[in-house]
This record gives sequence, structure tokens and C-alpha cells, in this order.
Amino acid sequence: MSSTPRGVHYVSSFAELVGQPLDGTTNARCWERRLPGDFAEVVAQLGKVSEESVATIEPAALLALSLSLAGQGARACILADLQRLHELQLAPTLNHIREYPRDQRSGPITTDVFSFHVDSAPLPTDTWLCTYHGLASEGLPNHEAQRRVDIPATRAALLTVYGGADDADFLNFLSENAYDLHYAALAHARPYSFGSGHLWRIAAQYPGCAALPCIHRAPGTTPGDSPRLLLIS
Repeated sequence: MSSTPRGVHYVSSFAELVGQPLDGTTNARCWERRLPGDFAEVVAQLGKVSEESVATIEPAALLALSLSLAGQGARACILADLQRLHELQLAPTLNHIREYPRDQRSGPITTDVFSFHVDSAPLPTDTWLCTYHGLASEGLPNHEAQRRVDIPATRAALLTVYGGADDADFLNFLSENAYDLHYAALAHARPYSFGSGHLWRIAAQYPGCAALPCIHRAPGTTPGDSPRLLLIS
């Protein structure tokens, strides 16, 4: 990467990743790593265990796989990350993803994970994620994006769907449908890749958060793409 995206801080250890809270200047930290092992072998073996579009993989299922030494090395990396996050009192999950469900509703804003969005929570929290295999997530600097509900034509269309005035109840309607969490990239925007093997900690939107929420999305997929293996908490 030629330059560091605004709001992103790259670190070289897990201790640095957890050592400081996200704040007004940093809304994403990335522990850059080159992980050893054959993650493609792990993904291939997991594909024989489940045919679900999105399957949650328990540690016991990982440990039950018959793997080469390289595959065992990849598995050890995943289990170590799960343990790290459990020790922080988090609840990480490992997902084998063939295809995410699409938002089937007709409307002005698509709210599936392929749309640039921010995560939201009622209490202080961050999102943690790592793509071990497959296409990686993408981020978008906040100054290069606009909330879709703030685009006049989109807001007018949402008001038509809502069938009322632009008032407090309309804002509740936007929140209840997660419309207010989705963003459009500006014309000059330069999305950045989360890359493979790196462990990310990104800011979510919650009351009193000191950091801007990190705008991100899942990669677009096409038939024939290899499944993703994603840790998320």
C-alpha cells in the first residue's frame, strides 16, 4: 500500500492492537501479519463438512480435520486468534462463507454486507475481524463517504416509502431498518483492502464513542470464487 488511509493505524503486535482505545484520529487498527500454513486446505476440508452458504465453524470441528503439516499450521494460527479474543472476554466466531445472503427488499437502500456500512451497538464495543482465505473486506475513509440517508434524492425516496414527514418518527424508521448505517463512496474515494491474514480492530457506532465508526463492506463475490474463511467478533 503506497500510503496509509486516514484513520487507520498499522501495528506489529497483538499487544499494540489492544493497548490503546480507538479515538478521534484512529478508527481502525491493523496487526499486519504474514501467517504460515495452508489455509486453502483448511477451507477445502471445511467445505466437505458443511454445504451451508454461511457456516459457523466451532473449534472442535477445526480440530477434527485431517490436515497436512501445512494445514495444521494454518489451523494453529486460527485457534490462537480465537483464544486471544476469548481472553479479552469477546465472543469470536469463525465463518466458512460460500455466499452471503442478499437484501431482497425493493427500496432506495440495499442493507446487506456488500454495501459500505458501519457496525452499531447499544454499548461500547469494537469489531474484530480477520480474513484467512478468500477475498478480503474493504474499508472506506470517512471523509470519502456520505451517509446514503443524507443524499437528497435517496432521502426523498425513503420518505415516500415511509409515507410521513421528516421527523423523529422518520429517524426511528431509518434506524429500525438500518438505513442510517449505510454509506455511498464519493466520486474521488479510494477504498482500501483489509488484506489476508491481518487482524483488524475497527470502531463501531455506539453512544459516546470517541472514534468515527469504521466504514467497511464484504467483498463482492462471483460464481467460482473460493469460499472465505473469516474470523469476526
